This record gives sequence, C-alpha cells and structure tokens, in this order.
Amino acid sequence: MTASRRVVVSGRVQGVFFRAACQQEAERRGVVGWVRNRGDGSVEAHFEGDPGEVDAMVGWARRGPRHARVDSVEVHDAAPEGARRFDVR
Repeated sequence: MTASRRVVVSGRVQGVFFRAACQQEAERRGVVGWVRNRGDGSVEAHFEGDPGEVDAMVGWARRGPRHARVDSVEVHDAAPEGARRFDVR
C-alpha cells in the first residue's frame, strides 16, 4: 500500500538547506517524490511510499533542518505520481 501527501511548509524555510535535508531524509526512509521552493517563501513537497514512512516525513517537515523555523505546515492527501526517486526541483 502506498500513501501520498503534499505539504506546504511556511516560516524560515528557504536558504537553510531545507530542500537538501528533506531529500536526504526521504532517501533514508525510502520515500519518493519531490521538494521545491515556492515564490511566496514557502517550501512544497510531495511524499510517496510506505504509509508509516510518509507520516514520518510529514513529521520531519513540521520540524525541518536545524536552521529552519517552521511556522506552519499544510498537509493534503494527494494522488500518487509514480515517482521513482526523490528530487529537488
């Protein structure tokens, strides 16, 4: 069974290696998808994989890497995209 979630993370999340750290954590957990900066200063990510690991990635996004300050996280169910790896866009 595959879970799929889309998250939008707001706060001080650009310029703090959020995307690179997210990719590293996703690869460690076997989660595929992508992460990208948005023009409004937030970061958007799509996670697909084992439901427990996807939930763990959503939890990770609520904290972010060490230098990030996460103010809010929107979480939405999403349709699987069939990704084969985790990309930084």
